[in-house]
Amino acid sequence: MDKRNILVRPAKTADFAQVKQVLADTFESTWRPEISAASAGRYLSSDIGGRYVDQNGLAFWVAEVDGRVAGMVHWSGDFIEALHVAGAYQRLGLGRQLLARAEQEIGKAGLEKVRLETDTFNQQSQTFYRAMGYAETARYPDEEWDSGLTTILFEKPLVAG
Repeated sequence: MDKRNILVRPAKTADFAQVKQVLADTFESTWRPEISAASAGRYLSSDIGGRYVDQNGLAFWVAEVDGRVAGMVHWSGDFIEALHVAGAYQRLGLGRQLLARAEQEIGKAGLEKVRLETDTFNQQSQTFYRAMGYAETARYPDEEWDSGLTTILFEKPLVAG
């Protein structure tokens, strides 16, 4: 078992630069190889990830490892908008901890299920979500990247009580 100091907590403005680095890391390792050069160029030139953090970052929860932000989760209602863990910090349980926090908070809000999306090419995330109790409920074209990808909707009922 890894003995690092891991803390899951609400994000602060001071975390934004490190959260942006996490998003940049996951963009490069996960998305960029799968999308068109034009889509990657649009993403980078318009700073979609950076603007997302600036606009929503105080609603994020972050996973901090030894004082460094290594992952984040963001949800709205019953939908998890984003869950990212930087590659160097994967396999430490951060994704599980962040997802569990989101589920807990969504349940506290009185919602009965959690929904999230991933794409068909992302086998790692599909395996993770299934292991966490999520079931596939739909597939549809991913229009965000304009690269011919297919999105999978996953859902998980929350236990009342």
